Amino acid sequence: MSTIPDGLWLCANPTLKHFDRPLLGQLSQQAHLHCWEYAQSADEPCDLAVAIALLHDYLQSLTHPVHLLGHSLSGLLALLYAQQHPERVQSLTLLSVGADPQIGWQSHYYTLRNLLPCSRKTVLNQMVRLLFGPQSPKITARFTRMLTRVLDAELAPHSLIARHDLTLAPVATPLLACHGSQDVILDPNAQIQWNSVFKPGDRRWQCPAGRHFFHYEYPELTGQAILQFWQQPICQPRFSLIERPL
Repeated sequence: MSTIPDGLWLCANPTLKHFDRPLLGQLSQQAHLHCWEYAQSADEPCDLAVAIALLHDYLQSLTHPVHLLGHSLSGLLALLYAQQHPERVQSLTLLSVGADPQIGWQSHYYTLRNLLPCSRKTVLNQMVRLLFGPQSPKITARFTRMLTRVLDAELAPHSLIARHDLTLAPVATPLLACHGSQDVILDPNAQIQWNSVFKPGDRRWQCPAGRHFFHYEYPELTGQAILQFWQQPICQPRFSLIERPL
């Protein structure tokens, strides 16, 4: 089997990759998929530009553009990369990414921290309920630890001190924006804002009953939507970037 991927799944927060696995399993049944992971060390700056540069180093080694996809912050990373290097992206699939790229579960968490007079743990427990719905105390505690790890040690565009000002710019590559119908982080008003920047051929898909991590809750439905998008003529291979020697 060729080692050149058809699709590249980005993982900017490795602690949360548990939630990606069901969808990756679905997609891998019909497509050759690779995963690219960014693991930030304690001494590195929390800078999206660093991750984009490392991603570019990897994609430069491939001979053809790939379908680029990611969820939440990983999707934002894919979006920023596609804006800078559209020639290396065959299509762009964004899951739980808003047309206003500043909005995400992390920015929502910091908003709650500033508004609610309660402990960090209480706010994170509330975030688990918002992101995943009601869970058992054991699962809530596990998910809270995961979110804590992301906020303390992994790539994030915001902090308690400041939030990065990110502005959406159009992308030249075919775009699929996917959301959950029950997502309280990116509500219907935030989702529909994508329509103002869509070009012909771009699509928006909503997962019925899905929350912010709808791809974890409904991997089969999400996988079908993505594969159908990839099969459209606008998403078919356009060219090779490098000719291999005979």
